[in-house]
Amino acid sequence: MKGRALTKKDKQRFDKLRDLGCIVCLNSMNVYTPPAIHHMDGKTKEGSHELTIPLCQSHHQYKSNSSIWISRHGDGRAAFENAYGTEGEL
Repeated sequence: MKGRALTKKDKQRFDKLRDLGCIVCLNSMNVYTPPAIHHMDGKTKEGSHELTIPLCQSHHQYKSNSSIWISRHGDGRAAFENAYGTEGEL
């Protein structure tokens, strides 16, 4: 998917988010898990790179086959937010 180009400020922000690790893993298990950057409102709107949170691949993309984790895209926003809180809260 095409999105807005990253500025130097965006890249620095993403680096800090990657250093933090998956916010769900950190909050629920107090562990670092390498994250991908999840855009809460797509990648094409102005300011879209500021509305982001770090999520590991399990919490970001993959459909869960168990109750161990719930994925934002794989299992849907409602299931994800019911389990972990809203993206804004995270």
